[in-house]
This record gives sequence, C-alpha cells and structure tokens, in this order.
Amino acid sequence: MLTILGFTMIATFLVLIMLKKMSPIAALVLIPALFCVFVGKGANLGDYVIDGVTSLAPTAAMLMFAIVYFGVMIDVGLFDPIVRGILKFCKADPMRIVVGTAVLAAIVSLDGDGSTTFMITVSAMYPLYKRLKMSMVVMTGVAAMANGVMNTLPWGGPTARAATALKLDASDIFVPMIPALAVGLLGVFVLSYALGLRERKRLGVLTLDEVLEPETETVLVGAGGSGDKKTPVRTAGSGSGADADADAPQDTEKEDDGFQGLDPHRATLRPKLYWFNALLTVILLTAMIMEWLPIPVLFLIGAALVLTVNFPHIPDQKARIAAHAENVLNVSGMVFAAAVFTGVLQGTGMVEHMAKWMVDVIPEGMGPHMALVTGVLSLPLTYFMSNDGFYFGVLPVLAEAGAAHGVSPLEIARASLVGQPLHMSSPLVPAVYVLVGMAKVEFGDHTRFVVKWAALTCLIILGAGMLFGII
Repeated sequence: MLTILGFTMIATFLVLIMLKKMSPIAALVLIPALFCVFVGKGANLGDYVIDGVTSLAPTAAMLMFAIVYFGVMIDVGLFDPIVRGILKFCKADPMRIVVGTAVLAAIVSLDGDGSTTFMITVSAMYPLYKRLKMSMVVMTGVAAMANGVMNTLPWGGPTARAATALKLDASDIFVPMIPALAVGLLGVFVLSYALGLRERKRLGVLTLDEVLEPETETVLVGAGGSGDKKTPVRTAGSGSGADADADAPQDTEKEDDGFQGLDPHRATLRPKLYWFNALLTVILLTAMIMEWLPIPVLFLIGAALVLTVNFPHIPDQKARIAAHAENVLNVSGMVFAAAVFTGVLQGTGMVEHMAKWMVDVIPEGMGPHMALVTGVLSLPLTYFMSNDGFYFGVLPVLAEAGAAHGVSPLEIARASLVGQPLHMSSPLVPAVYVLVGMAKVEFGDHTRFVVKWAALTCLIILGAGMLFGII
C-alpha cells in the first residue's frame, strides 16, 4: 500500500505542477500532507516536516545569502565584461548562445556545487536571453543537463556516496567512467547546438549593435535573415507546433529590468571596486572548494562584506536587499516546501517501500545484467528520491543482487551515476529552484521541457559505458 501511495503522491505532484493547476510551493506542501493522512500517520506530520526542514535548513540559508551575494555582484557590474565578451563571441546568434550556456555551465560545475553553478550561469546568460527574447527553458534545460553530467565528479557528491555505500575507492569508480561521461557531455553540447538552431530559426540573428540598442516596447529582429524585413518577436504562447515546448513565459515589461547586466549607466555600478569584487569572488569559491568553512557561513560572510563595501550607506543596502528579496523568498520558500515533501516520503517509509518494490520486480534472468539494470533504474530512482536515499538505501541492495550473479560492485557503482543529468531537475533537488527562480521560469515548464532530453542524455552515457566495456 505504501508503494502505491508513494508513486501516486509523486505522480499527482508532477501532473498538477506541469498542468499548472497548483503552484510548486503549494503542491510540495499540501499533497504530501494529504497523503500523510491517507497513510494513517497524520499525527506524525509535524515530526516529519520538522525533520525535513532541519535537514534542509543549511541549504536554504546558503541559497538565501548566495542569491544576495551574486545579485549584488550583478548590480555592481562584476559580470558585465563576461556578458559583453560572450555577446561579442556569440555575435547575437541564438545557436552560439545556447551552446555557450552549456559550455559555461559545464566549466563552472567544476566547483562541484550545483547552486553556485546555476547562479553564475544564469547571472551571465539571462541578460542575453532576455534581450534576444530567447526561450528561458532552453537556458535552464541545457544548464541543468551540463551540470548533471559534471555532478559525477568525485567531489560533486554522487560518486563519493557510491564509494562510501559500497566501501570502494572513488577514483576506481570515476576514472574509468570518464570516457562515457565525456560522450554524455558531448551529447549535451550537440543537443544544445540543435536547440540553438531551432531558436535561430524562430528568432533570426541580430547584429551586435541591434542587441546593444536601448530596448523599446516592441523589439524588432530580422525574420530569419529575410533581407531588411522586420517582424515582431514571437513571445511565448503565440506560436504552436514543434517550437511550443521550447517557449517559456517571457517577461514583456517595457523596462526590461532583467537586462541590467549590460546597462552601462545604472546607478549601482561600482567600477572602482571591480577588482575587489572579483578577488572576493575568487576567494569565496576557493574557500568553498577547499572547505575552509561551511558553505552557508561563507556566503553569509560574503554577502555581508559585499554589501558593506559596495554600499556603505544603510538605505542603499536595504534597497539592494529589497531588489533581490523576490528571488530569495521564491527559492528559500521552495526549499522549505520541498522539506515537507521529502520529510513525508522518508518518514512514512514510502521511499523504502518504493525502492524495495522496484528491486523485487527485476526478473531473475536479469541477474547477470544487474549493471545495466542499475543504470536504467538510476533514472527514475534518483529523480524521485534524494541521492542519499538512492545511494545509501537502494544501491547496496542492487550491488548485493549483482554480486550473487558475479557482477562487480564497481560496475554497479559506475552504472549508478548514469541518472545524474535527470536527477539535477528533480523536484527534490534544492539547486533546481535556484535555476528556475533566477531565470523566472515556471518549474512545471522546466520539467516538461527537460525531462525527455535529460533522460536521453542519461541513456547516451549508459550506452557509451556499455560500448566501452565500463558498465
């Protein structure tokens, strides 16, 4: 019964948010609360929620202050040279911009933290997508997939969890997987190229001067390169057919505040403090990688420093905090709402029953192919469960079943990494709310767009692993 209720709860949540019948925050809170009552453990709901909130509170604190930190860095102009450099390289070509998004996300992902990756990527790329009226879900989709592939780095989390759960060396798991993961990352770049071509076909290519012009209420761009003829940019919902799934709700406000990263006259610029801000950011990221202090503490201190130095007057500090309050509230609210969802899933025992059921339904004849089975199961299981739940709860069972048929635990561990590109868009991953929140994309729109492409990326990695004899 718990297995059925668990799958039903997850399916209900996904359907409601994808059909936009409920907001993600409301769905993350009300649906698990309702199912907790169905399970007959309504009296324990408070304990489950408190446990979930307690476990995610450091993450929420980190995101709150990290958003303030990077938001202020955008305000003072730290990313302006990056944005202008990318714009000049991409030549206002949507195809190059989409590929550039994937490359940037992959490079920044080397720090091993998804939230930081998404904040930096969106901070740099959002202004370009905004001004060119490109689809925001394309940006969130390729960033999530690129980060998902890179999330398998030993210091990223999943590899370390697999090594710990199966008592293996992380390098023995990761190093042989590099060729398969490289193929997966190449697949993300190829997909980005294809999506970029679709965006180019939809929008045409602007010149650099046109992009840098002050935006008017209606932006006109070349209609796919058809001479001097100009047509209004099509906003989300105005088209149909193959491009529909690539369209996210676009902000059509006249002031175009999202493109402030290229406004050379905004009052918040601090050009004299540019190198201080750059050095502070490098030190902060280095401290995070070297684990000098807990990440929430680092961003708390960083946010306080950057506000104090760049805006010494208290009214100016309050104005900057207020300017980013919407993002902070949206993201932290999502994290705490997700704590209700995960708390109920784990507290009622739904997760354990769902995992056990999926393992039990594996046919006996598939025993010698448990590595392949593990790779396939990693897609739904890491999407519907936290990495901790999968790697510490399910993976040992799969490894034991494989060992009974002569399958090495190393192969099982490598196969367990396959689902990470899809996992990074799971509603149980706090970082994804940073991504969609800063990009101003509905979570349901992001999910509907990215799931099929992320699953394809996972299967590419699995296929490459089998072809190379790694899995």
